[in-house]
Amino acid sequence: MTDDVKLLMLAGDYVEDYEIMVPYQALLMVGYKVDVICPGKKAGDKVLTAIHDFEGAQTYSEKPGHAFVLNADFDAIDTDEYLGLIIPGGRAPEYLRLNARVLEIVKAFADRPIAAICHGAQLLAAAGIIKGREVSAYPACRPDVELAGGTYADIPVTEAVTDGELVTAPAWPAHPVWLAQFLKVLGANVSI
Repeated sequence: MTDDVKLLMLAGDYVEDYEIMVPYQALLMVGYKVDVICPGKKAGDKVLTAIHDFEGAQTYSEKPGHAFVLNADFDAIDTDEYLGLIIPGGRAPEYLRLNARVLEIVKAFADRPIAAICHGAQLLAAAGIIKGREVSAYPACRPDVELAGGTYADIPVTEAVTDGELVTAPAWPAHPVWLAQFLKVLGANVSI
């Protein structure tokens, strides 16, 4: 693969740390160029991340993560330049879905490869692109998926589901399966 095969990733403050860092690094490793953007920010700006963990409470715990450095300008993005879209979870999708330009970006990928994980389904639902589709997400996002006309895939946290070019998963423990399914949808051929 070459640098001209570009993917776009949407981020915001308190994006889940593993869900931005791991796919970003893994996709770079196999040869994709991944541009990471955030509304109101430019290349070189940072977003704060949060580490969500599953420690036996009624929901995930949250701890401070890292500062992730963005590498592209939100206002300069032309979605036609990108093969696919990655939407990490965490708290960022909750407020990013209120941004009209973010929703335009998500809609622009409705018929292209999208990988969304955890709370990323909130952006898919708000953009209105999941009606009639099977979508996994963090269980608390089930109402978002169903109210948007999607079918919620209640799968183990280590699994992912592909519906056409949409690949979704409940949370970061699904990274190996989620990323493998996304690479297949992208048409990548990774072998050892």
